[in-house]
Amino acid sequence: METTPETFDVEQQRLREKLETMFADVHSELIGTLFYCIGNLDDAHDALQETFLKCWKHREQIDDVQNLRAWVFRIALNTGRDFRKAAWNRRRQPIAEEALMVSTAQSPAARLVRDEQLQTLRCELSKLRDEEREVFLLRQNGDLTYDQIAEAMSLPIGTVKTRMRAAIAQLRLAVGDQS
Repeated sequence: METTPETFDVEQQRLREKLETMFADVHSELIGTLFYCIGNLDDAHDALQETFLKCWKHREQIDDVQNLRAWVFRIALNTGRDFRKAAWNRRRQPIAEEALMVSTAQSPAARLVRDEQLQTLRCELSKLRDEEREVFLLRQNGDLTYDQIAEAMSLPIGTVKTRMRAAIAQLRLAVGDQS
């Protein structure tokens, strides 16, 4: 089949819509993952834009990708690592995110306890080894299965499960959950 300018334009439009839909569907999860990967909300937004551009640059691969969500998260994770290195070099400090996490349905006392728990969890999450934090975030924020995480990170599934168990154990210990 010969490619004409019209069929090329239709194909480009289809790929753009497929990517835009995917990014719209996972926007919150990507921002959350990138925030915890990088430690700075502004950089997380920049990394998300960079992720989209990288995906667009490699759009010809989209039809060959078996799991588009895992592919996008893998690119986002790699972009986040690059941004984290750049942020480390600039010695940036993470910004507070409390305003984004407050629920108006809670009483002030309950909100204070919840905020303290979230702050403790965020602090402990930042103390995880990068490998453990990335697996945890892909599972929790990315809602990826262990198989998808293994594929996205090019790791054996056993390694993914071990990293997840280590992350959960450390986070449980930090928040006082002995189960």
